Amino acid sequence: MANHAAEAIASATDVPEVKTRKPSFLGTVRKYWIFYLMMLPALVILFFNNYLPMFGILIAFKKVNYQIGIWDSPWVGFKNFEYLFLTKDAWIITRNTLAYNALFIVLNLVFPLAFAILLNELRSKFMAKLHQSIMFLPYILSYVVISYLVYGFISPEHGYLNKTLFPLLGIEEINWYFEQKVWPWILPIINTWKNMGYYAVIYLAAIVGLDDELYEAATIDGANKWQQMTRITVPLLTPIITIMTLLQIGRIFNADFGLFYLVTRDSGVLFPVTNVIDTYVYRTFLTVGDVGMSSAAGLLQSVVGFVLVYFSNWVVRRINSENALF
Repeated sequence: MANHAAEAIASATDVPEVKTRKPSFLGTVRKYWIFYLMMLPALVILFFNNYLPMFGILIAFKKVNYQIGIWDSPWVGFKNFEYLFLTKDAWIITRNTLAYNALFIVLNLVFPLAFAILLNELRSKFMAKLHQSIMFLPYILSYVVISYLVYGFISPEHGYLNKTLFPLLGIEEINWYFEQKVWPWILPIINTWKNMGYYAVIYLAAIVGLDDELYEAATIDGANKWQQMTRITVPLLTPIITIMTLLQIGRIFNADFGLFYLVTRDSGVLFPVTNVIDTYVYRTFLTVGDVGMSSAAGLLQSVVGFVLVYFSNWVVRRINSENALF
C-alpha cells in the first residue's frame, strides 16, 4: 500500500519538460531593435575603420604603379616578402624583435602586478590615487617626449648622468649613443617605466574585485601577507594575467617604432642591437620607396600575431579552459 502511494506521489510530482524554442535572429532583432539601433553607429565606424581598409592586403602581392592604379598593377606573388628573409639583416631584425618583445612580456607582467599588489595595501586613498596617477603619467606621454627626456639624462654633452652624477661617483663619461652593450638594458627599462602604470591599473582593478572574506579567513588561519598573495591573490588573478599575456603575444612580431627609432635617435652604430622589423621596414621604404614591401611586412606581422595568439590560446585551453581568451 505504501509503495503504491509513493508511486502515485512520484507520478503526480513529475512535470513533463517543456522544450523552449530558441528565438530566431530576426525575432531577437525585432524584440531588441532599440539596442541594435544604438549599436549601429559603432558598427558603421568599425566597418569603415577596421574592415574596409583590408582591401589594402592586395598591395602586399603587387608591384604598385600609381599611374595605372592598384587593380591594374602587376601581381608579383610573394616577391615583396622575400626582402625580409633574404637580406643580410633578416636574422638580426627577427632576433631583436622577438627577444625584446619576449622580455617586455615578462617585465610587463612581473613589475605591474607587484606594484598593483603594493598599491592595494595602501590604507590612505589619497596616497593610493596619487601613486596611480604618477605611475600612469608616462603611459600617456608620446615617445617624442620620452626620447627628449632620455636624451636629457644620457646626452654626451649635457646629460645629467655624464655631467652631474658620474663625476660625483668617479665614473668615466659614456657616449651612450655609440655603446651597443648598454641598450639591451636601457630599452627594457624605458618600456617598463612607460607601460607599468597602464598594466598596474588593470591588475589593481581586478584585485579590488576580489572577495575580502577570503583574506579575512586567511588572516584568521594565521596566513601572513606573502602567503595571502601567493595563495589567494595571484591564483585568482590567473585569468586576467592569461588574457593580458595572450594579447601581448599577439604583438610579439611587432615592435614599438617610437621606442626603437626615436629613443635611440636612429644611431647607425646601435643597429645590431636596436634594429627591429618596424624600423627596418621604415628605413627600407625611405630608401626604396616600395609600398608593396612595407605592406608585405605589415601583413606578415599580422598573420604571425594571429597564429601565435590562436596557438597560445589553444595551449591555455588544453590546460584550463576557464582561463582561455576564446
